[in-house]
Amino acid sequence: MVSNFKNNRLYNRAHFNYNISMVVNNKANPIGIIRNILKDQNGILFTSDLLKHGIPRTYLSILEKNGEIERISRGVYSTPGKIMDEMVGLQARYKGAIFSHETAAYLLDLTDRTPLYYSVTVPAGYNATSLKASGVKVFFVNRGLFPLGLVTGKSPHGNDIKTFDLERTICDLLRNRNQIDVQQINESVKRYVGKKDRNIDLLDSYARQFSIQKIIREYIEVLL
Repeated sequence: MVSNFKNNRLYNRAHFNYNISMVVNNKANPIGIIRNILKDQNGILFTSDLLKHGIPRTYLSILEKNGEIERISRGVYSTPGKIMDEMVGLQARYKGAIFSHETAAYLLDLTDRTPLYYSVTVPAGYNATSLKASGVKVFFVNRGLFPLGLVTGKSPHGNDIKTFDLERTICDLLRNRNQIDVQQINESVKRYVGKKDRNIDLLDSYARQFSIQKIIREYIEVLL
């Protein structure tokens, strides 16, 4: 009886140690996770990425000392020698800024013109003082309409950025037509009409919400 008790206790201890070993061995390696994030995001890392995985920021210091990453701007890191994606960096610093108007038109292939400056839209009341000082063209819109047509697009470097869809971009260009080159507008509207994935019903819905239905129809009906 005593012998059986000892055997059971030894078995339980061995089983417990085995389980602990499995937990330790299977525990995620924070540095490994960070390296995978850098690989998946084309060498770009945000401090918010660490928060999502519950990784302490001390690991950033470790990787910096190892020469595996370098700080580009507040909350943004990249692999050494990586050509910094300015669009990613801008949205990392100004999280409320969405690429729009001429910049969105370029991203959506509504124009071949490379933007001389970035155009962004922010919600009404947003403090855009430093954003404007950095040379960015800023448009304001009612907070209720701000997220209309918001999508995730790709920067020229292949990284995820926030912008607006085709229909929202056409509405933005036409409702702010006094601030945008007329040739840019005509080119973008013409390209939009020629796209297979255009959605005229959605465009009309957006136009109604922005109260620019008449203007949209004047431009679109000529080309359809």
